[in-house]
Amino acid sequence: MTLSVIIPVLNEAAVLPQTLQSLVALRARGVEIIVVDGGSEDATLEIVRSAGLAVLSAPRGRARQMNAGAAVASGDMLLFLHADTGLPARADAAVVAALTDDRHLWGRFDVRIAGRSPMLCVVACLMNLRSRLTGIATGDQAIFVARQTFATAGGFPDQALLEDIELCRRLLRMSRPKCLRERVVTSGRRWERGGVWRTIVLMWRIRWAYWRGRPASELARMYR
Repeated sequence: MTLSVIIPVLNEAAVLPQTLQSLVALRARGVEIIVVDGGSEDATLEIVRSAGLAVLSAPRGRARQMNAGAAVASGDMLLFLHADTGLPARADAAVVAALTDDRHLWGRFDVRIAGRSPMLCVVACLMNLRSRLTGIATGDQAIFVARQTFATAGGFPDQALLEDIELCRRLLRMSRPKCLRERVVTSGRRWERGGVWRTIVLMWRIRWAYWRGRPASELARMYR
């Protein structure tokens, strides 16, 4: 089984070098890396090309970009990685082992959030616990899925926010996720920029509104 890692980017020059560095060993073992740009205006494209990777262009929007990457991927398995998130060294082996278990068609990693605030450790622990209980993962946890399962689910929905939540809803109809203990490391910049407590409250408000049926387009404005 082969693995393709799909990374949507938009003006990610500040964090992308570290992410691409975390993928060097995986590339050496034959993992396909697909970077999908939504119209970056900084040095993102130069960074990707200097790493020896091609860049696929797609309409702006994380869901659209990830779907575009999935459409050209050659792997039997797809892993969707945020530009500010690093994978563990043996992520490819962990994904293959997870998806060769007949009980699981998709999964995600545990997450650690890098940053100065000690509250980020609590946030990560709660994210991991919530995901195990509900079967819903977030994009920060590096969702992976069998290629055919992703196609059957219809890919990511074309919406402005919470596309990861909606994909998980669809995938849950087919199987529970494999929740790996191995950790990806994601940047805490979003929480620290907006304030950890304020961001926690905002995200819970958005999730609650989404479950109540509020359109993703409205929630995207709230998020911004």
